[in-house]
Amino acid sequence: MTPSQPPIANRQQTLVRKHPVAAYFVLTFAISWSGALVLAAPFLVRHESLPKLPGILMFPVMLLGPSITGIVLAGCTAGRAGLAELTRQLTTWRFAPRWYAALLIPPLLILTVLSCLAAFANPAYAPNRFFMGLFFGVPAGLLEEIGWMGYAFPRMRSEDNSFAPAVLLGLLWSTWHLPVVDFLGAATPHGRSWLSFFLAFTAGMTAIRVLICWVYANTRSVLSAQLLHISSTSSLVVLSPPRVNPVQEATWYLLYALTLWLVVAIVLGIYTKALARPAT
Repeated sequence: MTPSQPPIANRQQTLVRKHPVAAYFVLTFAISWSGALVLAAPFLVRHESLPKLPGILMFPVMLLGPSITGIVLAGCTAGRAGLAELTRQLTTWRFAPRWYAALLIPPLLILTVLSCLAAFANPAYAPNRFFMGLFFGVPAGLLEEIGWMGYAFPRMRSEDNSFAPAVLLGLLWSTWHLPVVDFLGAATPHGRSWLSFFLAFTAGMTAIRVLICWVYANTRSVLSAQLLHISSTSSLVVLSPPRVNPVQEATWYLLYALTLWLVVAIVLGIYTKALARPAT
């Protein structure tokens, strides 16, 4: 007589608990990319180029992946205690003012890069003032960070090394954007400059992810990560120059990425690869 097999649901839950980080990324990518595919499918089956509006609408659909997966897996792996801890970190707003000041990093660097390019290279680089772009950053920051920082990063990092996991998370985060990357920025579609733009985008997003992880490591607040994400995305949408061509857009994204990595280098010099000062 053979022993009865455990129910499928129990086996799946055991698998998630054994591989909580891998399970998160598999489910997040599956949900987000499937949602994007549903919107794109009617055009793909007709062998048509995806219009800009459906391309942009894919992004809010994709936000369901990291947010839903983060909440579900927090409950699945740690029960009520996991959900309570996630809620606590989402509502932790009392931290030192310098971490609120970090929200100025993206807009200041973008303005500096674009102003210098406009003055010394081409007036087309002049920063925009599309203030409605603030509303693009809010849902992205609030929903995405539930999963990236509320669930994944705490399970990836160690007390003495947060830098390497932050870089890995940044690369995965950049890759997650693949379905919509050609609809980001002002010079869409990017045509022959698509790969150049994506590489510059990845360099910048990985650097800003390291900075988000740095803020989180020192505040233990998912809210702080959400705010920096909102600042980053909103600044890109508000300030992106509307008259650049795809090559110029890839260029300024790359220069912005380089300035972000300079900030990361300063952070590493002060906080080491732990990205946080030792607790006293």
